[in-house]
Amino acid sequence: MKRNNLGFAVSVAVTLLAASGLSATQGSGTAATARTRTARAARVETLPERPKLAVLIMVDQMRADYVEHFKNDWTHGLKRLVTQGAWFRRAAYPYLTTVTCAGHATVGTGAFPRTHGIIQNTWWDREHKQLTTCTQDANVHEIGYGVSVDGGDSASHLMMPTFADVLRSQRRAHVVTLSLKARSAIMPAGHGGDAVTWLDDAGDGWTTSSAFAEQPVPAVKAFIDANPLDDDFGKTWTRALPAARYSGPDDAVGEAPPKGWTRTFPHELKGTTGAPDADFRQQWMHSPYADAYLGRFAAALAESLALGKHGTTDMLSVSFSSPDLVGHGFGPRSQEMQDMYMRLDATIGTLLDRLDVVVGKGQYVVALTADHGVTPLPEQLTAAGQDGGRISQTAVRDAVQNAAQAALGSGTYVARENYNDIYLAPGVSAKLAAKPEALQAVVNALLATPGIAKVYRAEEIRGAAHSSDRFERAAALSYFPGRSGDLILVPKPGWEFSTSGAMHGTATADDQRVPILLFGFGIRPGAYMQAVTPADVAPTLAAVCGITLLQADGHALTEALRAAPRRTTSGGQPPH
Repeated sequence: MKRNNLGFAVSVAVTLLAASGLSATQGSGTAATARTRTARAARVETLPERPKLAVLIMVDQMRADYVEHFKNDWTHGLKRLVTQGAWFRRAAYPYLTTVTCAGHATVGTGAFPRTHGIIQNTWWDREHKQLTTCTQDANVHEIGYGVSVDGGDSASHLMMPTFADVLRSQRRAHVVTLSLKARSAIMPAGHGGDAVTWLDDAGDGWTTSSAFAEQPVPAVKAFIDANPLDDDFGKTWTRALPAARYSGPDDAVGEAPPKGWTRTFPHELKGTTGAPDADFRQQWMHSPYADAYLGRFAAALAESLALGKHGTTDMLSVSFSSPDLVGHGFGPRSQEMQDMYMRLDATIGTLLDRLDVVVGKGQYVVALTADHGVTPLPEQLTAAGQDGGRISQTAVRDAVQNAAQAALGSGTYVARENYNDIYLAPGVSAKLAAKPEALQAVVNALLATPGIAKVYRAEEIRGAAHSSDRFERAAALSYFPGRSGDLILVPKPGWEFSTSGAMHGTATADDQRVPILLFGFGIRPGAYMQAVTPADVAPTLAAVCGITLLQADGHALTEALRAAPRRTTSGGQPPH
């Protein structure tokens, strides 16, 4: 296997940030705040030993309130983390673009998008005039496990090292990351790793890339060969609990299940042709069977690659993607979502039980969080008399185009609209800046578009990371020069950029608030009410493991570390 970038020193962070025009303290607050964080880091250095393994569990699209709503259903893994670990109940992303790649990069690095550069899942490449994904890399190629794959993916767009990168550099750690999504496996790993594995876009088979391996990793191949995805064909997803135990309806307006399923239980994994076809693969990925597979996969690699047995602290990251797919299709108030977390409780429990044996009980540290939450289905909000709806990308484009044409004459003014970002055609920004009334006309047209709450120009938010206006600050924390749009849109609560199902990607509590659960080696159990962000996860793991993240925007949650004195907090409002 290819363990590249072992010499990826922490100084690379400074070099990369300097190249992008970012300072070492950007996004970190005042000098006093920096001194406070230094003091916190110093306090946790009293830990006498280090864990054998650091485990990062990412749950794609896990709202913070799911823990409160569903925890009484849990009996195994999630219950173990909540009752025996540290539960930070007021965690939230402070930035605007609450999407998968940005969230995984934030948790992986301990920094915000304005620092690490991952602003969205995709953005407009102005030079090549095309959308690029956050992991797209023309300089590498995919390596399939028994499946033909195209393209290439890596963390080349990530502008700083991850916790895993620094752990490999400073401790020669072995790193394993898994997910259904490329971005969810790659961003926690960063710029190298021993087994960085994801499912190809069609769901046909597993893959990695030449950024992480020169050939298929034998341990990964052995598990895949012994555990074909098609083994789940013909299974049926039914409720784990009696129907009366579910808080939401089984058939609700706005639900958009995958092809071959209805909006009600049971859900059969049989495809649409009577064989394991593309529709079966989509059904599988939308089911708890995919989570269970990833859990078994992670446990098997921890054992076969001897994680925790290399005389250092190794790392295992698993990102469960299926809750996101189910949440998009059925919404956060569905019976399917409640049942997914019942099943995920069992899956995580089985994984932790295996790590107890393979690594040793109490010899590993676990951090669980999510990359974002989700907004309820707009149809359900409006049915309940609340404001909500779907923002039309076409309407957004037309608003800019028509207003600009009326003020400046005929021409093409929009290069691309991409969720929160509007990319103007070359030279248009300068024309609008030279004619303030034309610029204001464009902004007014956007504000008149249903669902749009605020519009920011790029030059407005470049230096607004500490603004007292939370929406302006959120937009600024998501802004990265050269990648972000010329105009940044902030949706109203309950409104989303989607044509069906539920969506996220806004600066509302629905999308920003997520849980943080810490467990195991060096962790002081308890419920903690102070305002924190997922950018604090990597610095906390770093403190437990005795390494340093020089460019983190977050800080170690020393309140929950056994070697650090408990800090009294005022229980202020979460930063969202």
